[in-house]
Amino acid sequence: MSTLNDKPHPYVGMWVTKDGFIRHELLPNGRYDEARRKRKSAYQGRYTIVDDHIEYVDDTGFTADGDFRDSVLYHAGMVLHREK
Repeated sequence: MSTLNDKPHPYVGMWVTKDGFIRHELLPNGRYDEARRKRKSAYQGRYTIVDDHIEYVDDTGFTADGDFRDSVLYHAGMVLHREK
């Protein structure tokens, strides 16, 4: 998930719901790791980003998507903010 100059995509990093229940870590290699509550790696898979749209495919084949708007990730009814 690198650009031509090998800098990570600007959306790479940790995205978290306000209550901290869901945590999406978008890794620079196009993989993601989703934690739920204290369960790390509840879901893992790959993602692709085109413009401000993200497509997820977890390792079981389940698919989902989301959109980045105004520094917020909207995904499957969840609102995630970049962790600082």
